Amino acid sequence: MDRFSGLMAFVRTAELGSFVAAGRVLGLSASAVGKGVARLEHQLGVRLFQRSTRSLRLTDEGRLFQERCRRIIDELDDARAAVAQSTETPRGKLRVTTMTVGYHLLLPILPEFLKRYPDIELDVDFNDQFVDLIEEGYDVALRGGAVADSRFHMRALPEVQVLLCASPAYLNRHGCPQHPAELRGHCGVRFRFHSNGKLQDWPLPREPGEVEWSTRTAFTCNNMQAVLGMTLSDMGIACMPDFLVRDALASGDLCQVMAEHTNAPSPMSLLWPSSRHLSPKVRVFVDFVSERLFACEGISPSLNT
Repeated sequence: MDRFSGLMAFVRTAELGSFVAAGRVLGLSASAVGKGVARLEHQLGVRLFQRSTRSLRLTDEGRLFQERCRRIIDELDDARAAVAQSTETPRGKLRVTTMTVGYHLLLPILPEFLKRYPDIELDVDFNDQFVDLIEEGYDVALRGGAVADSRFHMRALPEVQVLLCASPAYLNRHGCPQHPAELRGHCGVRFRFHSNGKLQDWPLPREPGEVEWSTRTAFTCNNMQAVLGMTLSDMGIACMPDFLVRDALASGDLCQVMAEHTNAPSPMSLLWPSSRHLSPKVRVFVDFVSERLFACEGISPSLNT
């Protein structure tokens, strides 16, 4: 009996409470199982079981060793499952949730995904409310901002720069601010988070003792597309992600303001619930989006699972 068989004999005996029951599961005789466990104890130099004519009990060392061996066997089971799943055809309903503005990112690439994986039924929820993936049964989420939650795995995507923008007509009427302090008196078009009702912070640094910048809030809503529409309608200065305003900036419908004062980009990630096995449909979606998102702009994704 090799070393791994000895581990299996020990783990099954610990789980089932007898050499006979362990042998029945492993297809071995009780004597072979007992000898395998004895050989393992000799190799380790400790007694794993307290034996009597009527019972078989784990020692303290045996309990500790069983916990570690159980993890090793679970990892081996996961490895086998991963190899088996890699040959499966991805299929079934795939539920994805993302912020409403995420459709600017996903819609251009999703037709190609569905053509590549025709057995997947894609169900996408564009929603600015906070969605609990586990409670509400979603497979994957596309989210912005830092994520630290042990319940999920994460794949980092290219960072997104948030920009301050206004229309040329608005700037002609009110002037173009060159410094955060010059925002006083300007109109702000603000995004409000649905989850907590707070206004989005603008990406402007503030030195200690520096006068706090502020605008007169002209319009507030919880939909970033509406923020864009009001900004294009000359209502004020707004903070929006670069992918949302790229076309408007290129056409001259919007102008970026205070670019030199804008903070660093923000992270964006794909999240999916932690589980023992990553299903083929989730795996191919995560890999596809990581590869294709922002590809047309020539940005390489940072792949950190």
